[in-house]
Amino acid sequence: MQQPEELYELDLAAPDVGGATMLVHLEGFMDAGAAGRLLTEHLLEVFEHQTVATFNTDRLLDYRSRRPLMTFDKDHWESYDRPRLEICLLADTNGKPFLVLTGPEPDHEWELFTAAVRSIADRLGVGPVITYLGIPMGIPHTRPLGVLTHATRAGLVTSRVQMPSKLQVPASASALLELRLGEAGRDAIGFAVQVPHYLSQAAYPTAALALLDSVCEATGLDVPALELREAADRTNELIDRQVAESAEVADLVHGLEQQYDAAVAADGANLLAEGEEMPTADELAAQFEQFLADQQRGDSPER
Repeated sequence: MQQPEELYELDLAAPDVGGATMLVHLEGFMDAGAAGRLLTEHLLEVFEHQTVATFNTDRLLDYRSRRPLMTFDKDHWESYDRPRLEICLLADTNGKPFLVLTGPEPDHEWELFTAAVRSIADRLGVGPVITYLGIPMGIPHTRPLGVLTHATRAGLVTSRVQMPSKLQVPASASALLELRLGEAGRDAIGFAVQVPHYLSQAAYPTAALALLDSVCEATGLDVPALELREAADRTNELIDRQVAESAEVADLVHGLEQQYDAAVAADGANLLAEGEEMPTADELAAQFEQFLADQQRGDSPER
């Protein structure tokens, strides 16, 4: 029988992090607006970090479906950009430790991978696990972005966004990890920020900021956000310019604003509305399916 410890190497000198939060973002599944990727890159850029665990990507990844890069220099192969799936240890502005699990989403052995993450969490004394990403929705960029929340037990977080009682969407390794952690009695939280569907294929720092606010509120981490805010301001200026230059885009945004405002006025809450009514579970699932299909085809708008 395969053991989860076969999938990773743990730095034996790594400290006991004493209940520190583990943030999880795996690339390859849905991430509208690159919200999760932008937040992860921001964390690794503003804080020093050390790798405390590395996973065996030769076992977990299908290299032929997403080939790593190699550098050829004149007459020889110079280097190989080996994929890295790892857990890093960071500390926030106040010295509070936390962990970040990042890298490509595994193609194989999801169950063993989730068991491996649980094994590392046990060995390091990890506290709650938090996953985060962006999802495409029919909302305008001129209104506040809602953040969907879910958790392994009641009371961990409270969502401000209304959701259908039940829906089926394509699975991800991160979602399976949250499910298995809950079954094991561990605390896990998921954040999904709403991203205007017409911006879902572009990098949208405003969505990353919304995720950062949710993470900090849930964990008490103190993370500087100046770089993200400046990037969001620049991006929003470009978006506003494009809207002003295109009557068609302006009409789309105006229509979404009217629908959004009507839904808020009727229900007093930020809704996942594409119109004045909540989309059904099947409609939400269809939006997720379409987004994933567009990613696989490389069918993206101009950045």
